[in-house]
Amino acid sequence: MTVNLTAETFQQTVEGEGIVLVDWWASWCGPCLAFAPVFESVAARNPDITFAKVDTEAENELAGAAGIQSIPTIMAFRDGVLVFRQSGALPEAALDDLIAQVRALDMDEVRASVG
Repeated sequence: MTVNLTAETFQQTVEGEGIVLVDWWASWCGPCLAFAPVFESVAARNPDITFAKVDTEAENELAGAAGIQSIPTIMAFRDGVLVFRQSGALPEAALDDLIAQVRALDMDEVRASVG
């Protein structure tokens, strides 16, 4: 299951405990539409992760604040820290691999390197 994020819910969602994957997309974007079923499929297999989508058309200001310049853009947050960001749709295997890497992170090390 995925949740739709808005300017009002974005910060609170990504700053929470656990893993949050955010898909920045728009309805006119072909690669975004092609990636959507992959995102949904992986979400169904990972119920412990928050899978979120931001419609860049509806949330223009939020997309601008996040520095989104091309879509789709995928962001991964873990325990409130942005740990991955990439433009372009990912194949299902790559998204699964990304999740495995994010799960394996030592967050104490990550916080030390960002802090």
